[in-house]
Amino acid sequence: MKILVTGGAGFIGSHVVDKYIEAGHEVAILDNLSTGHEKNINPKAEFFKVDLCDKESAKIVKNIKPDIINHHAAQIDVRVSVADPVNDIRVNIMSLVSLIEAARTTGLKKVIFASSGGTVYGEQKTFPADETHSTWPISPYGLNKLTCEKYLYYYNNQYKIPYVALRYANIYGPRQNPHGEAGVIAIFIKKMLGNEEPVINGDGKQSRDYVFVKDVAEANFLALKPEAFGAYNVGTTVETDVNAIFNMLKEITGSKCNEIHRDAMPGEQQRSSISSEKLQKELGWKITTNIEQGLIKTADWFKYQNDKINK
Repeated sequence: MKILVTGGAGFIGSHVVDKYIEAGHEVAILDNLSTGHEKNINPKAEFFKVDLCDKESAKIVKNIKPDIINHHAAQIDVRVSVADPVNDIRVNIMSLVSLIEAARTTGLKKVIFASSGGTVYGEQKTFPADETHSTWPISPYGLNKLTCEKYLYYYNNQYKIPYVALRYANIYGPRQNPHGEAGVIAIFIKKMLGNEEPVINGDGKQSRDYVFVKDVAEANFLALKPEAFGAYNVGTTVETDVNAIFNMLKEITGSKCNEIHRDAMPGEQQRSSISSEKLQKELGWKITTNIEQGLIKTADWFKYQNDKINK
């Protein structure tokens, strides 16, 4: 199949591209490289450097005529969405709608969307949350992810375009950007390897469900199945708090850094964990990497990158 991956030069998107190409699919990438990197781009993929908010992107999509759109391009920083919700709407909602509008008359067979199980449920009432949990996001980022899912439902109802919304927990692993919008794991590893002091927001007891990026790429591959439809959580059900992440990484990296805390950040949830039972039962997804194994693999990747730079 011909698959268009937006954000395919980014952290998660590049792993998804690799998985699709490994399976023999033809892949095109749209990415403006604002957070992605050319070094992440699979050489077998066709690459277009373009911003999805530009009109040029619609022309490219119409020329590609993708069978599948896998939409990973996004503004992914919850704090940025709180600071500038208008821009978050522009980037995270309008880009998806523009993509589908460009492709819906050219043979589009399915849309796979990177949603957010870590934010669409808001402050959870049950742990872990399944797909039937109430959805009351507490950040513009979460609101916009949920709105995108509603648009996908609309396009399925109106134009019979199937969709899969993969509601991610907190994803980590090789290629994660340790700057800007990055997750705490990449930030901590980078600072620890650089003999700097990581800073923990709040008391560090806020917990998340961490999923290794290779397992996420597999979920995107399984989403290609004809029977895959609707929302699926991609999580482990396991909660790990920031203090535990700090201590595990300190041991893995051999860092001598101190545990420093600062004020909590606005819009940040206290707890999040999601159940992927539906994904496992319906599509056969499996968790292959636990948090301890994943942290070691991620730290090893960052060490290797540092060694290459320092040679």
